[in-house]
Amino acid sequence: MNAEAISLNEKEVKPVVDLLNDYLANYHIHYQKLRGCHWNIKGQNFFTLHVKFEELYTNAQLTIDEIAERVLTLGKPPHSRFADYISESSIQEINTIGLNDLAMVDAILDDMAKLIELEREILIASDEASDDGTNDMVNRFMQFKEKNTWMLRSFAGKK
Repeated sequence: MNAEAISLNEKEVKPVVDLLNDYLANYHIHYQKLRGCHWNIKGQNFFTLHVKFEELYTNAQLTIDEIAERVLTLGKPPHSRFADYISESSIQEINTIGLNDLAMVDAILDDMAKLIELEREILIASDEASDDGTNDMVNRFMQFKEKNTWMLRSFAGKK
């Protein structure tokens, strides 16, 4: 399949696919960080954050699948190697063992800020390519992160 099978211009969609693969790489690192936070949370906020991190990594897992399937819908292969995720992601891995609860929240907030930045880039590129499917999908993902950014910032006592 190629982009023209769904009435999109192959050349115009190429930047969208490239950004989606970059987004996919970043999301995989974010996902693993969420898993590490879920597994290694300790302290007074354990019950609250253990559940929240699980909610977020479950959502991230579904999001990753949708991103990869969108890349395939546009006629290209999604990245699927951890080596690619690590080399292409601007989100960095961290060691969550021994990390305190609010440092975990800060790390997740940093990831979300980067993912939202990438989402805004994808929205511009998908708009320029008349790719409403990608635009709608990414907009939905961004809204989820914007709301959770507000919630985590409120939890951590940030403005």
